Amino acid sequence: MLPDWLCTGGGDSGDLEFCKPHTWRKTVKSLRNLKGKKVGRFADVMELLLTLMFFSHQDLEESFRMKLSLTKVVNGCRLGKIKNLSKTGDHTMDIPGCLLYTKTGSAPHLTHHTLHCIHGVPAMAQLTLSSLAEHYEVLAEYKEGVGKFIGMPESLLYCSLHDPVSPCPAGYVTNKVCSQKDLHGCNFVPGSQPTSVSVWGVGGRVEMTVSKFMAIQQALQPDWFQCLSDGEASCAETNSLKRARKSVDRSLLFLDNCLRLQEESEVLKKSVIIGVIEGGDVMEERLRSARETAKRPVGGFLLDGFHGNPTTLETRLHLLSSVTAELPEDKPRLICGVSRPDEVLECIERGVDLFESFFPYQVTERGCALTFSFDYQPNPEETLLQQNGTQEEIKYADQAKKIKTTGCNQEKTSFEINLKEKKYQEDFDPLVRGCSCYCCKNHTRAYIHHLLVTNELLAGVLLMIHNFEHYFGFFHSIREALKSDRLAKLKELICRQAS
Repeated sequence: MLPDWLCTGGGDSGDLEFCKPHTWRKTVKSLRNLKGKKVGRFADVMELLLTLMFFSHQDLEESFRMKLSLTKVVNGCRLGKIKNLSKTGDHTMDIPGCLLYTKTGSAPHLTHHTLHCIHGVPAMAQLTLSSLAEHYEVLAEYKEGVGKFIGMPESLLYCSLHDPVSPCPAGYVTNKVCSQKDLHGCNFVPGSQPTSVSVWGVGGRVEMTVSKFMAIQQALQPDWFQCLSDGEASCAETNSLKRARKSVDRSLLFLDNCLRLQEESEVLKKSVIIGVIEGGDVMEERLRSARETAKRPVGGFLLDGFHGNPTTLETRLHLLSSVTAELPEDKPRLICGVSRPDEVLECIERGVDLFESFFPYQVTERGCALTFSFDYQPNPEETLLQQNGTQEEIKYADQAKKIKTTGCNQEKTSFEINLKEKKYQEDFDPLVRGCSCYCCKNHTRAYIHHLLVTNELLAGVLLMIHNFEHYFGFFHSIREALKSDRLAKLKELICRQAS
């Protein structure tokens, strides 16, 4: 037990108020006013000890904060690590990188045991609020967070608003009279401000007010979570200035109120809130959104609304370059809705750090396998021939030019082969020669073809194993290319396969 004169007046001696500068300086000063050499020496020792304790406490707090450490920045591309992740600060994540796409907390088609057989699985898994919002009362009663509930207590978890694979209907950001519950802790003026954003679960639309949204986050207890925002104005469509401005205003208001409620929550104090950059295709509003969001105490930034069809790609990339230039360098930048290999590289060149990994899932759902080459070593043409099998297959892939990137895309891309086709019936090669995944080491294209045409569930399992491992290997290749200054070669190889 500490003596009373070192503690808060009348308070618990465990309070350690003396560690605050104004308190311990006053204590040392009062000691010096006492007479005697021994007391003077004791005061000197106390001053030294208390100074060390104060700064050690500061250093300890600082050491547990998430930090983004950049080792290399080349032409806008950022290579580095995000350190001190999770509530205990014992995880790191490489950038550029991707998140693990999940459905209600589980990798599609896979058990946790099967997932562990895949090499290079990202440290952070993506949960979607739309898949969990209808059941959050169960998690609120459970009180130990969604990580332990789904059997992933050691995993880093990021909660996004929407599932990138499922298109969301527009027109459901509501303006209505707020209830007292909705106004709790918020700055909303009844009847004049947006009160909810809608997410779409299995049972249909779920209205999400700020208070309900934060209550769900408190039940989930994620490491990171996307803030509530008005994301209906995207670059995929032409938006009026008025609509884009409204999107930014609403999102900033949602952010301010979410931050206020986060401060009041003991459970969410160690969670990182990700601010959302909105503004549609209006440059002025995109920049305003970036600047204003950067002024708030957010842990990172989500670039929303940059997905779209290929005809708007140039516009989106121009906006993206301008927006990332306004963001601080010491915080991660995520992007949603972008997952194709060629678009990933374009975004990395414009300063984006983290991506979603829904593309392998879309490919699996089509009964396809990723076969694109990311070996940027000399003679990439020879490498491509080895991995894709025959020249005939490469020509076939080059013809797949009609590509969509939004929703659950049913159009085959040039990065994959369709194993439902009859020509694979007697093809006894692995999906990709040299691939180290379980599927390629143990099974053939002919076997996967058989599983698909007979509607066996094992087809989805094996394809998901391969497609995830191939995609995660692609990001590893990106980081290695950045280290060796060969990203241009990798991009050339990927773009040649995309054309």
